[in-house]
Amino acid sequence: MPFYVCFLTLVALMGCAPKPKEKLPNIIYILADQWRASALGYSGDPNVRTPHLDQLARESFNFRNAVSVIPVCTPYRASLITGRYPTSTGMFLNDAHLPQSEYGLGQALSDRGYSTAYIGKWHLDGHGRHAFIPQARRQGFSEYWKVGNCDHNYNHSHYYAGDSNEKLYWEGYDVFAQTKDAQQYIKDRVGKEAPFALIMSYGTPHFPHHTAPEEFKQRYPLDQLILPANVPESMVEEVKLEAQGYYAHCEALDQSIGELLATLEELGIHENTLIVFTSDHGEMLGSHGVRPKAKQVPLAESARIPMLIRYPARFGTVGRVIETPITTPDIFPTIFGMLDIPIPATYEGDDLSRVLTENREIDDHAVLYMHPAPWGVGSEYGREYRAVKTAQYTYVRSLEGPWLLFDDIKDPLQMNNLVSEPTYAAVLERLDSRLWQLLDKINDPFNPAQWYIDRWNLKIGNHGSIPYDNEGNVPVQTPRLTEGAS
Repeated sequence: MPFYVCFLTLVALMGCAPKPKEKLPNIIYILADQWRASALGYSGDPNVRTPHLDQLARESFNFRNAVSVIPVCTPYRASLITGRYPTSTGMFLNDAHLPQSEYGLGQALSDRGYSTAYIGKWHLDGHGRHAFIPQARRQGFSEYWKVGNCDHNYNHSHYYAGDSNEKLYWEGYDVFAQTKDAQQYIKDRVGKEAPFALIMSYGTPHFPHHTAPEEFKQRYPLDQLILPANVPESMVEEVKLEAQGYYAHCEALDQSIGELLATLEELGIHENTLIVFTSDHGEMLGSHGVRPKAKQVPLAESARIPMLIRYPARFGTVGRVIETPITTPDIFPTIFGMLDIPIPATYEGDDLSRVLTENREIDDHAVLYMHPAPWGVGSEYGREYRAVKTAQYTYVRSLEGPWLLFDDIKDPLQMNNLVSEPTYAAVLERLDSRLWQLLDKINDPFNPAQWYIDRWNLKIGNHGSIPYDNEGNVPVQTPRLTEGAS
């Protein structure tokens, strides 16, 4: 018997034979729209009923200090899809067009062996909110596609399927219809060789809140709603009307997510399916006197988002709260790092997977979030800003200088601005230094909004963002080149 055969036989008998590479898990990325981190049962909200997400949280890594890189729809989605910061891509305003030159998430997943699928809201195509999106503008999501660019008529929302430009409509309340479609897609994928990656992009609980299903709204009588102490008394009546529909959307979505997770159990693929539940940004609902339906501002209700990651085959179903902050460009570097697959060189976010795989926090970690050109906020908080979030603090700098400093552990409702407190001078100095380090890392000089608008050759409407009419038609932007795109 040749020597190498004897050697391999001995290795096998000793239990040291090379192990075959583990099959990659399926990925389901559940993205809600405007679901703030506090509006969940597991987060302590006294109103909302979210039993399925509460159970998911008990089985997941729960990133308690997750923030949206920009708390508004299009910029978050562009950052998620590219792994880059808004000031690196020019995607810092709603309805901007994500250039085809950016290396998209669908391409990254396909290049790593995944079959890709996208259902729901896209909001990255600057050719109109109701326009057909051809394959060339889908950032690599080419295999299964039932998508509308943007539509907030949840009881009659549109979509396009595959390569057909025929405008279709989801039957009834779109959350329920999209969930059924996702369930069928998953059933059809069972037994296929390639793992699937499904982005499940829901439109709710984004306003209009009153359009939530009546049966769910009835579960939230106005006189039983409990508002946080940072909502001014003068706004209580208005806020309760919005909150009723908001929580109804949340509960309806929780029910659908429960049905989606149950399908995985029924098919026997839940163990090897990685689940992410998160949102693109939060909702102010009157906190700090900011009108209901607003976001964009640096406060917790707007910027902080839920972030759950469950992967039973690797980590079991005993959940753990993660204090280490995470922001949007970090999400897929962290997922790819956790799965030990190559992270695209274009990604600017951090791989935080060691927090999960090594069961430890990253001490004194800070993440960056921002808004170069906030529009339509209509309050003292409608300023351009850059911010850092740590496990304990939120620090925000405006163009005028240090603006907000909150101890989020002692003051979770952020009612006590510490920026001028002498006893916090050292904390402020340390966080301000960290902020500039993070900005230097992505070559963001923190200039006034017009500098970025001019740099990216954006057309701005009267409302301060990309213009569109009542039909959702957006003037096509001048083609833009991006730095570092592949």
